[in-house]
Formats: sequence, structure tokens, C-alpha cells
Amino acid sequence: MKKYVIERDLPAIGTLAREELRAGAAKSNEALRKLAPRVQWLHSYVANDKTFCIYLADDPKDIMEHAKLSGFPANKVTEVRKIIDPMTANGSSS
Repeated sequence: MKKYVIERDLPAIGTLAREELRAGAAKSNEALRKLAPRVQWLHSYVANDKTFCIYLADDPKDIMEHAKLSGFPANKVTEVRKIIDPMTANGSSS
């Protein structure tokens, strides 16, 4: 499976209460069950008006299908080619 970053435009998402975020995660999980094992959600970063979600998927089409089923837009889907971190400077690879 390949790793992807999904950018979702969701106005005011950063102001939602924990319970509202929990409900959104449950809705996403429901859609993921229908697509298993082709799509896996690893985690998401919540900003003011966007989320940046990290997914594993066989194909970007599967991510778009998740967006359709869940009702959460996938405004931009980008495949992750490599990962770097502070240890990369020391010659270590991630």
C-alpha cells in the first residue's frame, strides 16, 4: 500500500468540540469498514479550516471513494514519496 496525505477543506473544523470530532471519526470509520482492506486511516492533523489526513491505500481512487461514502471532501490527495526527519541529517533514513 502507498501512503497519502489528504487535504480536506472543512471550515471551522479547528473549533469543533471533542465530541463532534469523535462523531466525525466514527462516520469515517463506518466508510472505511466498507472499503477494507483497501484503505486505512492512520491519523489526522486538525487545523483551523482544514484537516491533513494520513492514509494508506492501494489507489487514490479508493481514497476518493472514502470521501464520497463519508461525506468528507478530499480536496487534494498527494502520494508520499519519502519521509525525512531530524535523524535524516545524521545519515539515518526513516
